[in-house]
Amino acid sequence: MISETEPKTPHEELHVTGEELLKTVEKLIHAGNVRRIIIKQGEHIVVEFPLTAGVVGVLMAPMLAAVGAIGALLTHCTVEVEREEPPVDVYIP
Repeated sequence: MISETEPKTPHEELHVTGEELLKTVEKLIHAGNVRRIIIKQGEHIVVEFPLTAGVVGVLMAPMLAAVGAIGALLTHCTVEVEREEPPVDVYIP
């Protein structure tokens, strides 16, 4: 019997102040390999944004406006980042 498990996606946690929140999220979005951004205060999830490759421009504006408003309200928060798996190079002779 073969057991298939879901591949683990790389996660990272960034601790930022409310002032740094918007800049941090913008940098993560421009990185291009982010699947999900979760903004937490303590253990409570404030907001979660799934990102897809096709989301750009006009569709990002409301999300960034929300992040800016959240940053104005929070003093310290944690940004959890779920990244896509880097492609595995396979050599086939």
